[in-house]
Amino acid sequence: MKPVRKRKLVDEMRTEWDVSIRRACRVFEFDTSTYHYKSRRPGQAALEARIREICQTRVRYGYRRVHIQLWREGWSHGQNKTRRIYRELGLQLRNKTPKRRVKAKLREDRRPSARANETWAMDFVHDLLWIHVHTDEAMSA
Repeated sequence: MKPVRKRKLVDEMRTEWDVSIRRACRVFEFDTSTYHYKSRRPGQAALEARIREICQTRVRYGYRRVHIQLWREGWSHGQNKTRRIYRELGLQLRNKTPKRRVKAKLREDRRPSARANETWAMDFVHDLLWIHVHTDEAMSA
């Protein structure tokens, strides 16, 4: 559970049960120093808005490509910050299924042959191997 959520739980417990911060933190196994922590990170609303804007226009961009786009526009921050904001905004790309699974699925739908000469196949590897072997024999003779 994230510290923000635990902080809210401690606050709710304090108001409902009228207990101290220390006792409420002990119940949730939450360090009191973490409860009192105030972030000194400057506001990043403009950066978040720009990342959202880029991701709406360029749907297939991942955080690395978004970071390059921001860098070209003059934003000077690290790639990790771009990745963190990208993840917090829930902009992660979905994983595409490999095409080999799709082809295997199509192969499953094929029905077996019911009579002779209904299904044909060629073995190209065998033919190439046979030609290669016979040309090698002709050259050595």
